[in-house]
Amino acid sequence: MANAREIKERIDSIEETSKITNAMYLISSTKLRKVRKELADTEPYFYNLQNALERLIRHTPTMEHIFLKNLDEIPPEKRKRGLIVVTGDKGLAGAYNHNVLKMADEWYQSPGEHALFVIGEVGRAYFQGKGIPIDTHFRYTAQDPSLHRSRRIVSNFTEKFQNGELDEVSIIYTRMVNSMVTEAETRDLLPINVHKILAKVPPEFLGGEEITFEPSQKDVIDRVIPNYLVGFIFGALVESYTSEQNARMMAMQAANDNAAKMINELSIEYNRVRQAAITQEITEVVAGARAQSRE
Repeated sequence: MANAREIKERIDSIEETSKITNAMYLISSTKLRKVRKELADTEPYFYNLQNALERLIRHTPTMEHIFLKNLDEIPPEKRKRGLIVVTGDKGLAGAYNHNVLKMADEWYQSPGEHALFVIGEVGRAYFQGKGIPIDTHFRYTAQDPSLHRSRRIVSNFTEKFQNGELDEVSIIYTRMVNSMVTEAETRDLLPINVHKILAKVPPEFLGGEEITFEPSQKDVIDRVIPNYLVGFIFGALVESYTSEQNARMMAMQAANDNAAKMINELSIEYNRVRQAAITQEITEVVAGARAQSRE
């Protein structure tokens, strides 16, 4: 059994650590409130862009464009596949980064040629540590989502897509299911899956509205799809950042609860050891007094 001094040192150490985890909890909760508001402000923009794109496609189902090309013509093992991986710049966020990187590992095992576009220092360090080449690392984006950064990301992979360097592009990010639950998911970005969109629309609604394209059908798609992608990427970045702060806040709360439990258990043990030491001292004093009285 440890002596009273050792137990007291352990209690002091846990209390110091608890101060750090409590400060991190407060910081994450503050960031979470701010980013939740930003997420709520961006959702209408993203959903309106998505609805506009779906409306265009369902009224012009035979439209031909490079962003709408059919992947069935390319064998899976010959496809040039790009993946955007959204992680955090820091750890201590529970399973937030682990869930994303696990899905990225599974994606990397699939057939085809792979190109990674990584957001976040955790993802960069992970793939470099495994010797997996990274096509592009977008620095400082995980902690500071913005439309400007989203446009840079979209411009990067759409240029490669249009040049034939990529046949498809997907993203793995963390979605906020509700205030307590987050979920890592994979979404396909390019090419736009026309069949999937049309499958959601009843046949009687297809082509039922006349749409005029100005200046041309191609020009409209050239503008709408990149803007849709910027909106989606921005929403994914903000949602991932929200999920990260939520995960870190919950992890720090769990750490604080565990620290309080350990301090309580150690305090009980410390009191028992002190009581035993005091009892031993009293016993020794009484025994010494008896011995002297006998003499």
